[in-house]
Amino acid sequence: MVILAFPGVQLLDVAGPAEVFTTANAYGARYDVRVVSAAPGPVATSAPVRLDADAGRHDLPHQLGTLLVPGRREWREAVADPALVAMTKDLAGRARRVASVCAGAFMLAEAGLLDGRRAATHWRLAPELALCYPDVTVERDALFVRDGHVITSAGVTAGIDLALALVEQDHGPDVAREVARELVVFMARPGGQSQFSARLTLRESTHPVVRQVMDLIGADPGAEHDLTALARGAGVSVRHLNRLFRTHVGTTVGRYTEAIRLEAAQALLESGTEPVETVAARAGFGSAEAMRRAFQNALGLSPTVYRARFRTTVPG
Repeated sequence: MVILAFPGVQLLDVAGPAEVFTTANAYGARYDVRVVSAAPGPVATSAPVRLDADAGRHDLPHQLGTLLVPGRREWREAVADPALVAMTKDLAGRARRVASVCAGAFMLAEAGLLDGRRAATHWRLAPELALCYPDVTVERDALFVRDGHVITSAGVTAGIDLALALVEQDHGPDVAREVARELVVFMARPGGQSQFSARLTLRESTHPVVRQVMDLIGADPGAEHDLTALARGAGVSVRHLNRLFRTHVGTTVGRYTEAIRLEAAQALLESGTEPVETVAARAGFGSAEAMRRAFQNALGLSPTVYRARFRTTVPG
């Protein structure tokens, strides 16, 4: 298991997968994890922490199991290094499978390894990957994508999802599940990158009226939250409240409320075993059917499938 390191590499892109593979060894796996750079020695990362590369490219056996290429925030600087791109291409040609994390997809693309393939990267970088490398089919919402022997993943912590999927591929779901439990991470995060917190994906607002209503809804998603009552409590008209939300949040009060309720339902499904009907009631949906429609519209899967997807890293 070779993990490439180079100046400016995203630290968690390296450390997350490395921890997954080494933890898997405690449950029966036998990964020989090596952090490799152009030459052995310390490598500066994105954080004020240096990695100690185990070896240089010439210290490796000719045949490799897996090459994992992490990313760098300034991806253009990474792909502009011809020696680094050449090393990536050489190691990939010697590996049984090739994987990338986050902006590492740009390195694979620059080396021609993604031509004609589907690929994933960080959601912020997906448009750039599609524009700069038109021979790559970019799947913008995927946490990770398999295309033949090449697997690419989304941003930063998605590298852990990717690593767990590789462990499952090599040693089965039981080992992958034990690793996930040991590291206190999900076996898999259902949905795609669009499943990120509504509080993160929707614009924040410092407007006092908008902030008051957002905090009220977020504090108790299961409450009724009648639009008229919310407006009255905020001291404005319904029309004005919706206008404020569109201006400062980018959506209506009703849609914001549904997003927060969806987030609450996801948390309940992830952490418990209550029936879907009970989850729907607790999260503030009028019925299980209303919650199902919200899940389908936002995530493209049902609540039942959402919950089941935590049992394996394999997309349903």
